[in-house]
Amino acid sequence: MTRRQGCALLSAIIALIVGLSAALYIGVSAGDGSAGSRDTFAGGRGSHNSAAPASTGVWVGTWATSPSGAEPGTGRTGMAGRSVRNVVHTSVGGTSARITLSNLYGTRPLVVTHATVAVSAGHGTAAADPGTLRRITFGGGTRVVIPAGRQAVSDAVRIPVPADGDVLVTTYSPTSSGPVTIHKFARQTSYAAPGDHAADADGTAYTEHTSYWRYLTALDVLSNQADGTVVVLGDSLTDGMTSTPGTNRRWTDVLADRLRGAADAGRDVPRYGVVNAGISGNRVLVDGLGRPPENISGLKRFSRDALGHANVKVVVIDLGVNDIMRPDVAPTPGAVLDGLRTLVRQAHARGAKVVGATLMPFGGHRGYSPARDTVRQQVNAVIRSGRVFDAVVDFDAALRDPYDLRRLLPRYDCGDHLHPSDAGYRKMAEVFDLNDLKGSAPAQL
Repeated sequence: MTRRQGCALLSAIIALIVGLSAALYIGVSAGDGSAGSRDTFAGGRGSHNSAAPASTGVWVGTWATSPSGAEPGTGRTGMAGRSVRNVVHTSVGGTSARITLSNLYGTRPLVVTHATVAVSAGHGTAAADPGTLRRITFGGGTRVVIPAGRQAVSDAVRIPVPADGDVLVTTYSPTSSGPVTIHKFARQTSYAAPGDHAADADGTAYTEHTSYWRYLTALDVLSNQADGTVVVLGDSLTDGMTSTPGTNRRWTDVLADRLRGAADAGRDVPRYGVVNAGISGNRVLVDGLGRPPENISGLKRFSRDALGHANVKVVVIDLGVNDIMRPDVAPTPGAVLDGLRTLVRQAHARGAKVVGATLMPFGGHRGYSPARDTVRQQVNAVIRSGRVFDAVVDFDAALRDPYDLRRLLPRYDCGDHLHPSDAGYRKMAEVFDLNDLKGSAPAQL
């Protein structure tokens, strides 16, 4: 080999190494994970992954959650040297899947060297159906580095994802990213294990149980069962904070069941996946504490948590109670309504229809006062008038006590006079008119 040939070979090797290094960052979204970043990655996904889907279909959200804060006690070591196995429940099925991981509350890069997805072997278990266990890649590589404050979308992987089923998504990180990004009130048991057990179908190693979802914020599927996504943006009432854990009795779960059942029965309803973007304690106007703030306001998270999902057709908004109930001085009805209208304008600009919910009563709760209830009722009057949303679901009328309009009906009250019981959550889904999901955003004049 001549000196010139040797130099050329060395240059080619260096170029290859640079290219592979850059590939690790393909799919890492800038900032808080905007929709534009997701779309850019999706456009180049197929060329990197030999497992990319060959079948036709539409990418839709089958499950999602919103990052709500940092896990207590994880600031120093995070989940270094541990496998995290999240259990999530699907709304629609598909032939391929991709995931989104978030390092929103990390202070250092999140390094994931091994990630897998599988269908659960059964309800309430860390064991996987071994025939479905698949390795997940990012930009064609098995390792991804997610900078602090950002998120990453994986390549597509072929896997038969069932509708109304449990899926296991497992990640292994050899080093600490600092605080672990979580969704706090999952109402679902997930798992962790020391060491790299991402490829284990047997769940024996997963002896640690957690009530958080860690890192994982979305599961999309390539589906021929659905052609769009409904995102529900809300607070604890959408988060399902008081629903029975491990039973998928949030009102959004019941809505997904209704929608899927109606479509399967041949009714003229859209075939949509349903994803839950509720955060307990969330407000339209005001962030929570911290830097970055935990429980970021609806206005600031709307682009990421509502519009940032796959093929969003409809956004359902059920926010405003915490704005009225939590501060020392409740905002004016106009301030809450202006915030809601801002969300609607953003959705319309992206072509999404918006269904809005009336605010349910909280008489008897420690945050109640006659003045606050007056604000709630004034907000509801404008919502019902049709001057805010494209369509309205009247949760207030459906769940309130007809003999005391300030309170929930006892059978729909979990006991704290604010959150519904399982029966109350079911009622919320049952009064939702599935026909309101038809159509698109009104034309902009």
